[in-house]
Amino acid sequence: MTKIDVLLGLQWGDEGKGKIVDVLTPNYDVIARFQGGPNAGHTLEFNGTKHVLHIIPSGIFHQEKINLIGNGVLIEPRIFRSEIEALEEKGVDATRNLLISKKAHLILPTHRMMDAANEQAKGNMKIGSTLKGIGPAYTDKIARNGLRVGDLMADDFRECYLVLKEQHVRQAVTLGFDINNFRIDGMTLEEYETLWMESLDTLKKFRFVNSEYFINQCLKEDMKVLAEGAQAMMLDIDFGTYPFVTSSNTITAGVCTGLGVAPSAIGRVMGITKAYCTRVGAGPFPTELFDATGRLLCEQGHEYGATTGRPRRCGWIDLPALRYACMINGVTDLFVTKPDVMNNFDTVNMCTSYNINGRDTDEIPFEYNSVHIDPVLTTFEGWKQSLEGITEYDKLPVALKEYLAAIEKQTGVRIAAVSISPDRKDVLFKS
Repeated sequence: MTKIDVLLGLQWGDEGKGKIVDVLTPNYDVIARFQGGPNAGHTLEFNGTKHVLHIIPSGIFHQEKINLIGNGVLIEPRIFRSEIEALEEKGVDATRNLLISKKAHLILPTHRMMDAANEQAKGNMKIGSTLKGIGPAYTDKIARNGLRVGDLMADDFRECYLVLKEQHVRQAVTLGFDINNFRIDGMTLEEYETLWMESLDTLKKFRFVNSEYFINQCLKEDMKVLAEGAQAMMLDIDFGTYPFVTSSNTITAGVCTGLGVAPSAIGRVMGITKAYCTRVGAGPFPTELFDATGRLLCEQGHEYGATTGRPRRCGWIDLPALRYACMINGVTDLFVTKPDVMNNFDTVNMCTSYNINGRDTDEIPFEYNSVHIDPVLTTFEGWKQSLEGITEYDKLPVALKEYLAAIEKQTGVRIAAVSISPDRKDVLFKS
């Protein structure tokens, strides 16, 4: 019986997971998303065209490969429909190779309303939600109130929907939220609800499966399966920078619950990290840069959220956080993306430890959100040249290879490949 490989982000998201999944897909038979929802934004670029996926696995452009939306994923039908239509415009018929778990939960229009209501109620303590309804939908899942994809085929679906909708309306009013002036994408709740209901017809065109049986059968038949994560390690509900996190387990363990496989079925764990760090929304970020260098990273790296469009906070690579991520996830292979963003830097810095109250530490403190952290930085010479046209890892500039070697030494994990441009062809595997 073969094992399932895992690919996930090791920072605060936006590491380039979609591109790496797309590059690795030819080596697999099945690509399976195991958590998250439309708050994810996986960007792929090839043939001079950019493609952004939110719910659909990043292997969808390989028509001969099976793509699966697992039980741990949240589906917002209206957003799903838009994504399918965008694929159709590019000549991709997703009904041919996309399967959906019957146990995947649905995001209702009122989940998006509750997301806005909860953020408003938090005031200055808001977490910077994408307002896609993720938190409220996972809340209903845990509270055993949620609606699942398989429920779409039930005779009483509409009745169950209205019961849950009314519950959300009462909760929003209790929070003092003005539901009459609430808008989703410029539409009233009722207008959006109409489109949401129409979008269920698109969802029903796809094959609904008992995904846990499907995945395990694939493994028994020695099919190669890649589990694709969304968001990233430092946004994990348990081990991330709580409460500034997402509402699911973004780590390797989330594959077991998000797809229905045993821990013993996990094979390689491929972790993605940028050569620097970014973060969207609120929460701690010890290496964040507030100066011209931070602005340059944002501009050169085109650091704007694929889902929200918000500019990302930028800073130096954070090795204490990266080591923590490798430990929690059992990372076997590192993929480093976007060193080309720093091509023109005279020097680049790397945070190797934290100084808290005068004491150096390698650990992520429980008080991560409240304690002042001074990053302890090591400076490296910049490579000061374009990486364009380089096709082999060994041909990378010496200064860049020294920087990458330091990441390997600090984490204890071998770098498998480096991505030096947005295009899928510019991933250099290390021999």
